[in-house]
Amino acid sequence: LTLDLVERLGKAATLWSGRGRVFVGRDTRASGPDLEEAFARGVAAAGGSAVLAGVLPTPAVALLALDLGVVISASHNPPEYNGVKLFDRHGSKLTDASEEEIEALLDAPERGGGTIDRVDVYTESYLDHVLERFGTDLTGLRVAVDCANGAYAGIAPEAFERLGAEVTAIGDVPDGTNINTGCGATDLSLLQETVRGGGHDLGVAFDGDGDRMLAVDGNGAVVDGDQILAILALHLRVDVVAVTVMTNLGFHRLMGERGIRVVTTPVGDRYVLEALRRENAILGGEQSGHVICLRGHVTGDGLAAALLLCDAVRGRTLAEAAAVMPRFAQAQENVRVARREVPQVALAEAERLNAELDGDGRVLVRASGTEPLIRVLGEAETEEKALQYCGRIADLVKRELG
Repeated sequence: LTLDLVERLGKAATLWSGRGRVFVGRDTRASGPDLEEAFARGVAAAGGSAVLAGVLPTPAVALLALDLGVVISASHNPPEYNGVKLFDRHGSKLTDASEEEIEALLDAPERGGGTIDRVDVYTESYLDHVLERFGTDLTGLRVAVDCANGAYAGIAPEAFERLGAEVTAIGDVPDGTNINTGCGATDLSLLQETVRGGGHDLGVAFDGDGDRMLAVDGNGAVVDGDQILAILALHLRVDVVAVTVMTNLGFHRLMGERGIRVVTTPVGDRYVLEALRRENAILGGEQSGHVICLRGHVTGDGLAAALLLCDAVRGRTLAEAAAVMPRFAQAQENVRVARREVPQVALAEAERLNAELDGDGRVLVRASGTEPLIRVLGEAETEEKALQYCGRIADLVKRELG
C-alpha cells in the first residue's frame, strides 16, 4: 500500500458512504499511524468527518461504525504487511459490488472542507459492551491469554480479570514489529508452552486485529474453530449454524445427530455473516477461528468467542468439551497454476468420488480467491485415506494444468 493510494481510497470510500462520517481504527503495526493519517486526509478531502480511535480491534470498529467503519490492518499476516478493511454502517463487510463502486470513485474530484478528530474513549465502550453481553463469572478459572502483540494487548487480559479469572498474559507487548510473530492464533506454540508449564485450565489466542480466536486445552492440545463452534452450538442450543466448505465432516456429523441444521457457504467470514442474516440465525464461523455470534453483536469477535467458550466449558475441561465432536483427518495441497481455473476433469472426478464415499469422506477442489492456486482438500476417517483422496485430485489438476 502507498500513502497516496490509501488517501485516494479514503476519499472514494467517503464519497460512496453518503454523509461521510467515518470511524477509523488500526492494529499495532508500525505502518499503521501513517496509513491512518493518509486515509483521514482522504476523508477530509471528500468533505467527510474522520474519527480516529487509534489502536482498536476489528470487531470494535464494526460495532462502532458510523456511516463507514475502517480498520487499518493486515489481520493475521506478518508485521511488514498492512491493508484496509471497510464496514458499512451496520458493521458488515462490504460486498464485491460495493467495493467496485468505491474503486470507480478513486479518481473523483475532491470536495474539501472535511474534519479529522482523534478520540480515545472507545476502547472502554467496546470492552463494556462485550462484558455486558458475553461475560459471565469466571472466578477460579486459570487462563492464558495470547494477544498476538496486536490490538487486544491490554484489552483481553483486562476482560478476563474483570470477570474473576486468574490470567497469564502473553504476546501483550506490541512494538510495531512483532504483531503475529511467534505468537497469537497463527502460531500457538508459545501459548501451548505457557499452558503446559503454568497449570492453566485453558489458553486462548487471538490474531493481530482480534477477529479470530483459537484455543488450547489444559494439556496444550489445539482446539480449532470447528471444535469451538461445535461446543458453542450445543451450549447456546441453536437450531441452525453457518459454516464454510472447509468445515470438518465431524462437525456435520455431530450437528446431524443433534438435529441442528448446517448452512454451508464459500470460504470467508463475510459469507458466513451473510448466511446468518439471511437465515435469521446467530451462530457461525470458520475452522480458522472466525466465530460469529450475533447475540448482541454485529460481526465475528475473538474476545466475545473466548468468553462464550469459557462459559460453555464450566464444570468440565476444554478437552472433555471438545471430545464431543469427532474429527476427520484432513489433507490439503495447493497446486500453483498459471490461471485460477479448476479443470473439468478434476471437478468430475471429485463429484464421482464424493458420491462413492457417501459421507464417509470427501474431496474438495476450488480456486483460491487471492492467489494463483488450486486448493485441494481430502477428508476421511484416517490420515492415509485423506492423503490418498487429496493426492488423486491434485495429480489430476497438475496433469491438466502443468
